[in-house]
Amino acid sequence: MADPLLFNPRAYDPAHFDPETRRLLRATIDWFEDRGKRRIIEDYRSRAWLGDFLEFSAKEGLFATFLTPASATDREDGRWDTARIAALNEIFGFYGLDYWYAWQVTILGLGPVWQSDNAAARDRAAELLSQGEVFAFGLSEKAHGADIYSTDMLLAPDGDGGFLATGSKYYIGNGNAAGLVSVFGRRTDVEGPDGYVFFAADSRHPAYHLVKNVVDSSKYVSEFRLDGYPVGPDDVLHTGRAAFDAALNTVNVGKFNLCTASIGICEHAMYEAVTHAHNRVLYGRPVTAFPHVRRELADAYVRLVGMKLFSDRAVDYFRSAGPDDRRYLLFNPMTKMKVTTEGEKVIDLMWDVIAAKGFEKDTYFAQAAVEIRSLPKLEGTVHVNLALILKFMRNHLLDPAGYAPVGTRLDAADDAFLFRQGPARGLGSVRFHDWRPAYDAYAAVPNVARFREQADALCDFVARVAPDERQSRDLDFLLSVGRLFALVVHGQLILEQARLTGLDEDVLDELFSVLVRDFSANAVELHGKDSATGEQQDWAIAAVRRPVVDEARSARVWARVEALSGAYEMAL
Repeated sequence: MADPLLFNPRAYDPAHFDPETRRLLRATIDWFEDRGKRRIIEDYRSRAWLGDFLEFSAKEGLFATFLTPASATDREDGRWDTARIAALNEIFGFYGLDYWYAWQVTILGLGPVWQSDNAAARDRAAELLSQGEVFAFGLSEKAHGADIYSTDMLLAPDGDGGFLATGSKYYIGNGNAAGLVSVFGRRTDVEGPDGYVFFAADSRHPAYHLVKNVVDSSKYVSEFRLDGYPVGPDDVLHTGRAAFDAALNTVNVGKFNLCTASIGICEHAMYEAVTHAHNRVLYGRPVTAFPHVRRELADAYVRLVGMKLFSDRAVDYFRSAGPDDRRYLLFNPMTKMKVTTEGEKVIDLMWDVIAAKGFEKDTYFAQAAVEIRSLPKLEGTVHVNLALILKFMRNHLLDPAGYAPVGTRLDAADDAFLFRQGPARGLGSVRFHDWRPAYDAYAAVPNVARFREQADALCDFVARVAPDERQSRDLDFLLSVGRLFALVVHGQLILEQARLTGLDEDVLDELFSVLVRDFSANAVELHGKDSATGEQQDWAIAAVRRPVVDEARSARVWARVEALSGAYEMAL
């Protein structure tokens, strides 16, 4: 029997979606399953470009249906629907991150276009999508990374109302094949923010020079150079401050996709790991008979469930966002940072169990162990996202606002606000609903109650011994605080989704026993920071808690993990 909490291609039935969405999700799964494990692994090992996959996508209209907003298409089922985009992210991650990457950078490339008022560019993008083309996001540069203040992509006026663009971009996915590349640059004749420009380029144009793939992978992460590339009015997507905002708002949309890709990777790897461990005999016993193995696999399982619960709930806030509700701006870097680093922990726990098996070339796990590392490091590092999360801490913990409840958002609606987010500033003014009721609803669950003590302690920290002016310049210290805050937010959305879905309380209790341990470990880390004051050190030690142990509960959760043995194996 399939575990209802994990994706299993054999039992997958997304009945909550409309018929065309269900058909496309099922068709995608069937394409991978028909291709088979051996072919997918060989394509990964040989760094083959994804031509066959993109042909399938074009034939089915997959990208066009999922990635064209209703305002830009006549397709009956065309819309930008974060819930079904998340479902497809998970499927792509399950079968291979290379497939997901071509889709992900297409999403980023489309961001500045769908935010633009340039009708010609929007029509061109919709037509390219209908033809099965991919897109690219030309933001980062070799010398500056994603520091868009320092871009060296220069647009010189051509004397006829257009520009000639010259400069290079680095680490640009799909740069080898994109029908449209959204490129960020600055004018040579205008100083300051008013000189920013986002424009559309074509990778097939003679003035577009592909330099190389900067990674050894099927992912084509390009370096390209423009040499006097002509930019006309129909190519200009944004100018001035709007171009800057379009860059950041695009990352807000695209960054979210990393969490569900991480989930898909972990799910496939978990089926392999549990099946291998449970059927391997050492010293006359299955490997899964050893207590430390059971703990590691059970921890991996509940962490993975937590990743899914948080991400699913975050979808609801994305889809319900608006000018007066920007809570998604916290939950977005949370999915990017917290969920993806949880994915690394899940893989590491399983790898400790299966050991050398995790290196074997005929396993999915071998690529999962490599690819899971990339997700926390794409669209900004963990440190960048933790620093962003900290901007919301005081308002979230201490100053809640009133909001109407947000329900589960699986309706077939177009998430139009994501392309009219407005100026990318004012994060310190974003308000949140009270986090406490989510915890109150599960006060009878022992480890939720134990973790709530730690969350309340963090509120005391912020109110009484918050970082002073000197510590506010010490990013190393602040990141320790950010990890504690992230755990509280992580727990909150997990609990909200648990209530909406009726999650088994054994699983929830076991998951929160892990979060209690995580909070304690991070408190000890803060205690050891060079700049921690005496009061802060005392607070940190007082915030350490021991999880509530329940052997019967742990045994019931283990039975769920053990049942994953043989539950899914991809056909060769």
